[in-house]
Amino acid sequence: MARNIGRKRALEMALTGDPVDARTAAEWGLINKVVPDDDLDEAVADLIGRATRGSVLSKAMGKRGFYAQVDLDQPKAYGYAVEIMAASAMTADAQEGFRAFLDKRHPNFTDRP
Repeated sequence: MARNIGRKRALEMALTGDPVDARTAAEWGLINKVVPDDDLDEAVADLIGRATRGSVLSKAMGKRGFYAQVDLDQPKAYGYAVEIMAASAMTADAQEGFRAFLDKRHPNFTDRP
């Protein structure tokens, strides 16, 4: 958490146990978004819909790639990202995505991790 919000804020939270309101949590980067209570179900459904659209294999490769490179220095992270993107572009799902784009249709992804 200290990497996301800084050592001072993380230590203050740990030592005081003070609650953090939603607005502050959003400002500090502890959460992505604040929505009114009445809009929560709709906001969750929207996020899930966006996060789960597309190729399952692509999502899995992207997630693994993110965690593998997140702590690397920038040149190594870029090099790794290039490798992952090149490998991803060669999958059947990527090829289907390219064809669907050119054919102006929705893709039919079938690959699984």
